[in-house]
Amino acid sequence: MKIYDAGKVIAGLIIFFVVFTFPVYYNHGKVEPAPKPSLETEKIQSLYEKNCVEDKATMRSGHMLLLDKWRDTVVRDRLRSYAGFKGTRFEMSLSNTCMDCHSNKEQFCDACHNYAGVTPYCWECHLTPKEMK
Repeated sequence: MKIYDAGKVIAGLIIFFVVFTFPVYYNHGKVEPAPKPSLETEKIQSLYEKNCVEDKATMRSGHMLLLDKWRDTVVRDRLRSYAGFKGTRFEMSLSNTCMDCHSNKEQFCDACHNYAGVTPYCWECHLTPKEMK
């Protein structure tokens, strides 16, 4: 069995490999630094000031799971109270609990969501902090 135009096939494979792997080589070592969310807010309630609903590591990795759980619990079970990791009770509300401390949506929420390339659908139902005023 003889391969006709073997040189063209090999050249084509090399060109394909170079084009296919170009983004890896081009972007190697060019990592965008992770955002550092800011807690600069217009108001911080004294109860929440140093006491988030969960610890920082849990909130960074699983806040979306917590918010989904809150949504389901409030809508389906009509329960509105949540016991935080320090035992403090919180109202299960994005607008009235989370946004009291994290009121600067652009600096806090959007910075990380844009970095991660995710588009949460929270604001389809909830008012953004500027609209709440």
